[in-house]
Amino acid sequence: MTSYAPQSAMPPVVKNILLANGVLFVATLLLDKADIFELFALFPVGSPFFKIWQPVSYMFLHGGFSHLFFNMFALWMFGRDLELEMGSKRFLLYYFVCGVGAAIIQQLMARIDLAGIPEQSIAYMQYLCTPTVGASGAVFGLLLAFGMFHPNATIMLLFPPIPMKAKWFVIVYGLVELFFGMTGRMDSVAHFAHIGGMFWGWLLIMWWRYRDRRRYY
Repeated sequence: MTSYAPQSAMPPVVKNILLANGVLFVATLLLDKADIFELFALFPVGSPFFKIWQPVSYMFLHGGFSHLFFNMFALWMFGRDLELEMGSKRFLLYYFVCGVGAAIIQQLMARIDLAGIPEQSIAYMQYLCTPTVGASGAVFGLLLAFGMFHPNATIMLLFPPIPMKAKWFVIVYGLVELFFGMTGRMDSVAHFAHIGGMFWGWLLIMWWRYRDRRRYY
């Protein structure tokens, strides 16, 4: 079994992402949340609210405190070690590739969903006006990376509070998200964006391994 010791230091990229998410969450409480979401949340392509920067900006907005807390807790828990291992530049690139990749998958799924809805219907317009927010896609990419780098590290789950090896945690979590996405359960959650974050993270890690095997083997 591989030994693993979590890092206690707070590296700069993780620290600044935490701060940025916290500041924007406070801004949504103090200012007009609807206006902020209209500008920076991720709307489907074709929506009158879609802006070119939203595949990046949506990662820094959250729907509520619990949404923010669990994403930032996962970033703090896994991101510290990954940034120290990857280096800050690679970690920052990885984080944004996963987050933007998740947005791309979400947009593709939105086009598929919209294809089955009449364009003049109320449901069609409601879909176009429904935004996606949160760092979950990027965070799922971090979970994937942690599971690949430390497959035998033990993770203590919160619900239920049982230990699980990282590799099985990632596999089970990915399958659960795929199940919910395919069945349409918990449809208020962007399950395919979560899977998309893991997929793009896997692609980037495999590319890095191909380019620089000595760093990751």
